[in-house]
Amino acid sequence: MLLDALRRRMLFVGGKGGVGKTSLASALALARARAGERVLVVSTDPAHNLGHLWRREVGDRPARLAEFGDGGGLDGVLDGVEIDPAATIERHLAAVEQTMLRLLPERQHAPARAHLERARDAPGSHESAVLERIAELAEVGQAEYDAVIFDTAPSGHTLRLLALPGQLAGWTDTLLRNRDRSERFSAAMRGLTGRSDPQADAQADLRRTLQRRRERFDALQQAISDSQRTGFVVVLTAEALPVAETLEVVDSLRAMHVEVAALIANRRSPADAGELLRERRVAEDAQLGRVRAHAPGVDLVEIPLVAGELTGAEALGRLADLLDTAAIVR
Repeated sequence: MLLDALRRRMLFVGGKGGVGKTSLASALALARARAGERVLVVSTDPAHNLGHLWRREVGDRPARLAEFGDGGGLDGVLDGVEIDPAATIERHLAAVEQTMLRLLPERQHAPARAHLERARDAPGSHESAVLERIAELAEVGQAEYDAVIFDTAPSGHTLRLLALPGQLAGWTDTLLRNRDRSERFSAAMRGLTGRSDPQADAQADLRRTLQRRRERFDALQQAISDSQRTGFVVVLTAEALPVAETLEVVDSLRAMHVEVAALIANRRSPADAGELLRERRVAEDAQLGRVRAHAPGVDLVEIPLVAGELTGAEALGRLADLLDTAAIVR
């Protein structure tokens, strides 16, 4: 069954926009919570739909979406988070400002604050903040949950994010090397003059912050490339454009050494509901043939088109049932 094949500590659910990533990420998380696991589902997409889907208020801190059991052995819970890059940037800049003001003379405080204000909207700050929060939540997930399932932004944005940990780790390494040289120089000056350096504590705090960030990105990079712990689920609809993007995503993930754990073809048209849908089904079969030929070793499941609006716990429960019973096509 699909759920057995996807029983990893961390899953990323991605694909082209509009194919049902949030619904399927939530249904996967719900199915595992019903089986007694503690699960965290995280939306990384700036256009958040998680709260709307569950009809609940969901923010940057874990909110309870569902719970199961009575303490008698089956105590699954499902929490949800919508990453707020602005909140992450605010926390980061507040910490940086506090350290900078300790390091700089008072006359430089105003220019430092102005620099940080410009950094708030600098290119790349949004993606860096999202990645930092992903790394934090992955760490929290390891400690407090059995699984973390990331509902990601459309494919291109997600692929850039997955490539960032190594880049940011290298950038942090450069900062640490520069910090080492600065600390050695300060220590030498203290030895020559015999004077204490009031900035030493602030510099040590900065070094610890950078080192912690480096370790967090390292841990995320290792987890992403470990197929025993992490997998990527690509959601698609069996149409030309989503299939073309899916094939590109599969190739990109393989090049990044990220395992494609499964492909989910969502909203499959029925073959017995009139001529229009039967013709669509035939066209969809041809598109899925392309997918199978391109990724022959990857599990593929098909989820049928369902009636009604797919929002709320009850509807997501029905979708979880479909995932639980879906046959894997190889």
